[in-house]
Amino acid sequence: MTDIREVSVNELRHLVSDRALTGETMLLNMGPQHPSTHGVLRLLLELDGEIVVNMIPDIGFLHTGVEKTCESKNYMQSEVLTDRLDYLNPMGNNMVYCMAIEKLAELDVPERAQALRVILVELQRISSHLLWLGTSGLDVGAMSTFLYCMREREVILDIFEMVSGQRMMTTYIRPGGLWRDVPAEFEPAVRSFIDYMPAKIRTYEDLLKKNELFMDRSQGIGVISGEDCLRYGLSGPVARASGLNHDLRKKQPYFGYENYDFDIPVHTTGDVYARYRVRVEEMTQSLRIIEQALNRLPGGPVRSNNRKYVPPPRSELGTSMEALIHHFKLWTEGFSPPVGHVYAVSESPRGELGVYMESDGSPKPFRVHFVTPSFVNLQALPLMCRGLFIADVVAIIGSIDIVLGDADR
Repeated sequence: MTDIREVSVNELRHLVSDRALTGETMLLNMGPQHPSTHGVLRLLLELDGEIVVNMIPDIGFLHTGVEKTCESKNYMQSEVLTDRLDYLNPMGNNMVYCMAIEKLAELDVPERAQALRVILVELQRISSHLLWLGTSGLDVGAMSTFLYCMREREVILDIFEMVSGQRMMTTYIRPGGLWRDVPAEFEPAVRSFIDYMPAKIRTYEDLLKKNELFMDRSQGIGVISGEDCLRYGLSGPVARASGLNHDLRKKQPYFGYENYDFDIPVHTTGDVYARYRVRVEEMTQSLRIIEQALNRLPGGPVRSNNRKYVPPPRSELGTSMEALIHHFKLWTEGFSPPVGHVYAVSESPRGELGVYMESDGSPKPFRVHFVTPSFVNLQALPLMCRGLFIADVVAIIGSIDIVLGDADR
């Protein structure tokens, strides 16, 4: 994105209208510390009174060089960096990174690990949507919804802590499976959550679905058509709210998603309200998927037996010198997948999340590139905001659910 502080007057003519240069309209900085931008984002707004004439998003304030750092570490060491990209979807980030390694190395994943991955990433989807619903409601004055959503999200984070020892940055999904099996308390805790969660979703609906103030702030606001979604390459709930029936769990299923019975919520109005409806309905569908995965959860191992890429069980380290040496070499030297390049993709809470990975046969990846939905969906923000009030910008930013750690890499 262009930084307005570094361009000449001639260059500025290509970014804003002539009216801004003559003083007929006003240039206003929104951010980069604005509390309603869901991350460190700067927006240069051109305003005619309170009406948005043009907008230039300026990202990069959270750039940490994750992709380049991945190329300086071995495959296992780099996984901890993925937790910190979309920090509302760490389980999903871990999973798609591991999917790329597994595709590159032709590494198998046991059925139990596949089912547990589905359960965990769907819990992560609900957790992400809860934070989105609470903060987006807060942006337009719905304080109670935020408190209720945070209450339910805590239960999911407690489950993550139960299985991994961490509430957010779990690094629990590993190449070839999982770090370890889930404890005995896992299944009862998840079943308890999916039993009472539908009533909580109805509570959110009672608060917002027919709330006149919320409807005034969301219906007909930030409209984008399905055609424009295709032109900009948008995905996830933003695209589905504009009539595009596209979900990678259905179109390119992975880890057995083709065997689960669930629906893809689609709306056609393409406004803030439609994006709200899609995400709330997605939470219900995620509960359906989790229940089915629990009911068919098989026994067996949760890690591949391919010792070239997967460390030996911890129980063997005290009795087998070979296992101890193997463990030491994997964690110090890493493993070396065959030469090649792959692209692995999944459906994150925000849309298409992909990893391009290239191997030159060494223990470090030659190239790692993340294709993130927040970066792509953000590009359509000016189109959604033109001609609307500056007060609507806050609601629109919330409705596309950007995470700036997902955009800046």
